[in-house]
Amino acid sequence: MTRWLDDEEQAAWRAFYSATTLLIDRLDRELQHEAGMPHAYYEILVVLSEAEGRSLRMSELAVQTRSSRSRLSHAVTKLESRGWVKRRDCDDDKRGQFADLTDEGFAALVSAAPGHVETVRTHLFDPLTPQQIEQLRQISEAITTTLKG
Repeated sequence: MTRWLDDEEQAAWRAFYSATTLLIDRLDRELQHEAGMPHAYYEILVVLSEAEGRSLRMSELAVQTRSSRSRLSHAVTKLESRGWVKRRDCDDDKRGQFADLTDEGFAALVSAAPGHVETVRTHLFDPLTPQQIEQLRQISEAITTTLKG
């Protein structure tokens, strides 16, 4: 039996969907314009910058960026061509590879970060009260917990 959305749920769903898709689109467009990279590349650089030694196995990087392995491999190839990421083979697993953030990649991330943070601040946090920010965090964590199962 289908559990249809009531009017309030339908309005909430449409508002959530509109806000998230518009925000992600804005982040992507502004990063592309200001830093010459799509948001997906920025996310890869961020994850690598936060990893120990600025390096992760490709399989773990795929998990942390919520990417398929083939999609991630394509993105890392593009990042390698810019000199921002370098792949290397795993010593203990000949099938595995690591992605290492280069100094040039870290510099690109450092350069892109202020504009990205300003976009997030302007379009996500500035319109909200401190209470709404806390609610947003709690709601987002609840949804994430459900989706990660």
